[in-house]
Amino acid sequence: MSRVERVRANLRRAYEAGRETVRARREEARRAAESGNGGSFRDLEPPPPAPPSDVHPSTASRDDVEVPRGLRIAAAWSWRLLVLGILGWALLQVIAVVHIVLIPLVIALLLSALLAPAVRWLLRLGLPRSLATAVVLIGGLAAVAGTLTLVITEFIDGLPQLTESATQGIRQIQDWLQTGPLHLSDKQIDSYVDTAEKWLDDNTESLTSAGVSTATTLFEVLTGMFLVLFSTFFFLRDGGRIWRFIVRLLPLRTRWQVDDAGRAGWLTLVAYVRATVLVAFIDAVGVGIAVWILGVPFPLPLAALVFLGAFIPIVGATLSGAVAVLIALVDRGWVSALILLGAVIAVQQLEGHVLQPLIMGRAVAIHPLAVIVAIAAGVVLAGIVGALVSVPLVAVLNTAARRLSNPRRPEVPPEAVVVSATPP
Repeated sequence: MSRVERVRANLRRAYEAGRETVRARREEARRAAESGNGGSFRDLEPPPPAPPSDVHPSTASRDDVEVPRGLRIAAAWSWRLLVLGILGWALLQVIAVVHIVLIPLVIALLLSALLAPAVRWLLRLGLPRSLATAVVLIGGLAAVAGTLTLVITEFIDGLPQLTESATQGIRQIQDWLQTGPLHLSDKQIDSYVDTAEKWLDDNTESLTSAGVSTATTLFEVLTGMFLVLFSTFFFLRDGGRIWRFIVRLLPLRTRWQVDDAGRAGWLTLVAYVRATVLVAFIDAVGVGIAVWILGVPFPLPLAALVFLGAFIPIVGATLSGAVAVLIALVDRGWVSALILLGAVIAVQQLEGHVLQPLIMGRAVAIHPLAVIVAIAAGVVLAGIVGALVSVPLVAVLNTAARRLSNPRRPEVPPEAVVVSATPP
């Protein structure tokens, strides 16, 4: 037998063996079907389809499949928001306990952002860091003390005139109530005055206790002032070392990101404080000139009040301007009050549409709604001080959060951040 014939015979045997195997399997399946269903193979019903797999990778067990996916997502968001809410509440409780220390530190940080350029200028002139910081701090204190002295002196000198004008204004109001459209009688006016006196008598105890409470907090105020001074000095002198120490406490991979966000937040704070001081000065000069031209008393105290009020965006300058208008109404009459009101509105428009966009810039631009909410929250949490620090805090957090969400690649490896970090 040749080699070709042997190959053909092997292929034929393999083919026959395969056919026999297929026949055997079919016969075996037919017998199994007949024995299990009592009928032929054709009478068998197909098995029911398997239920579709609805198990999401996020489910912990098959029991979660019975819960709609939308409800699972809502529950996941809910417990995470609940945890964040509890953490925020705990943070507020801690802040409420240590606010006597925390508020002076925040004020010192704002003052450091304001005075840091002057310290850098003196350092470039060759002065030692400690001496430059002391000169700037003492100069700032002298400027504030001199301004307060002038304001208080002028206020004391003009107080008798204002009291007399207020008395005349009250008499004019009484005459208007009697001869005006209300046509109130002397008996009705006397009843209203008696009601006011009765309210004062009933609340004398509470007013006295409030005064006693204020007296007891005098020590806390003095302590806070000293803490502001010392903190400002050390922030200006050792800000770089303090920042490097904070960066070293973080994990190695996140150091450069936090360092970059801190630098951006610090630049935002410096820009905000410097721009706010400039805008407040322009507002105070504008309102002060209008008060001086109209002959309204206390031009310097009112200008100082407008300057301080401008540090509270939107709300502060409006309230301080309203005080100036009220004094003009009492002392000079409604014509001068209306003219001063127009001057205050003009200054506010100049601030809102020209000064704020031009000086602040996009780096510290915050939506007005965010400003109002921040001021309201600051007033609720910390009163006037909270209103002062809430907006710059939101500006810094906004810049830092945007930088953390879109970080820049570091120019140096993360290991070198602890060595090369500078004041944020």
